Amino acid sequence: MSDPSEDSAPAGLTHFDAEGRAVMVDVSGKPETARLAIARGRVVMAPATLETIRAGGIGKGDVLGVARIAGIMAAKRTAELIPLCHPLALSSVKLDLTPAGPDTVEIEARVKTTGPTGVEMEALTAVSVAALTVYDMCKAIDRGMRIEAIRLARKEGGKSGVWEAS
Repeated sequence: MSDPSEDSAPAGLTHFDAEGRAVMVDVSGKPETARLAIARGRVVMAPATLETIRAGGIGKGDVLGVARIAGIMAAKRTAELIPLCHPLALSSVKLDLTPAGPDTVEIEARVKTTGPTGVEMEALTAVSVAALTVYDMCKAIDRGMRIEAIRLARKEGGKSGVWEAS
């Protein structure tokens, strides 16, 4: 067994050490910068399901409120869910769930930190868990709901600067 104090990682940022084993990337040499990630997704459902959500008629409670809290909690625990993801001290997580049209809930997560690595995974996790929570709370009346288009919409900070989806 190798000595854990030895740095056997190849040069550069990689998830593999010199022997090809999976490791968490060493970001200790990277400067701390302000980071922002915005992720988006949606849940598409029967129009009657969205109307029931709007009317507060789901027996499990306030669907959008519970999904918002679930997404925020998930963002904070991303490192426990995604292998090799860095645990980060998040400075802000904002999650919006907005009914759109007759059959869709749009979800947007904005996650911020100041650190050596970005928060894209935290924003994507927040949207994913919020969408799954909407599904879970409404599946008794609409098993045909679809979770769609979860993606990174924007990131800011770090060496690569600003990136925005087209």
